[in-house]
Amino acid sequence: MKEETRRKAEQLCTFLTDHKGQEVSLIDISEECSWTDCFIICTVTSLGHLRGLAHEIWGEIDSLGLVVNNRHKAVGDDGWELIDCGDIVIHLMSQEMRDFYSLEKLWAKFGK
Repeated sequence: MKEETRRKAEQLCTFLTDHKGQEVSLIDISEECSWTDCFIICTVTSLGHLRGLAHEIWGEIDSLGLVVNNRHKAVGDDGWELIDCGDIVIHLMSQEMRDFYSLEKLWAKFGK
């Protein structure tokens, strides 16, 4: 992963942690994936927390000079918001969604 991308991703992880995101993970998938360098995965505690965090993170994304490729007007009710910033893809997920999809385990398999 490029150093600038890593720095920005780490800043986003800090932002999510500071805003009560849980189990924030940064996964470097640059060797396994051609369309992004890393995933940030964060567990939210409720639908309201998901909506608030998704709303608040836009300012941080803008301040880092990142471009969002899939800006939605409203957060859905399924417990998962994906924010595609090109080299960085952010997954804000309920615990249920995170447990079900196990993205960390999925991408670890590709890395072997």
